[in-house]
Amino acid sequence: MMTKPILSSADVKAILDAAQAHAIQQKWAVTISVVDDGGHLLGLLRLDGAAPISAQISPAKARTAALGRRESKTYEDSINQGRYSFLSAPGLEGMLEGGVPIVVDSAVVGAVGVSGVKSSEDVEIARAGIAALKI
Repeated sequence: MMTKPILSSADVKAILDAAQAHAIQQKWAVTISVVDDGGHLLGLLRLDGAAPISAQISPAKARTAALGRRESKTYEDSINQGRYSFLSAPGLEGMLEGGVPIVVDSAVVGAVGVSGVKSSEDVEIARAGIAALKI
């Protein structure tokens, strides 16, 4: 039987805290989501001023990154380059830049999704959260 690392509740809190601190420092109103490797929501934080829709988009980006085992931007890029068939991929609703997988010992253990500012800034926030794990 194989074993794998998993995110603990302390890990989720550390990710959310670090991502929140980065977003507040930049004065960005966003929603931050953390999911496990199956795309199940472990934590969500909607900062003051974040658009209500960001609470739907953020976990969808995280789920896409976790299930696809790659940044959600890769799907957006494929679609923008004409590969429209990805729009029918089951279970992947957040095919927009802003979902970043969390990789530990070559295994995807979850992902962070952020929504609310420019997509590249969403990624910056997600990576700041993941960096709190010091992996």
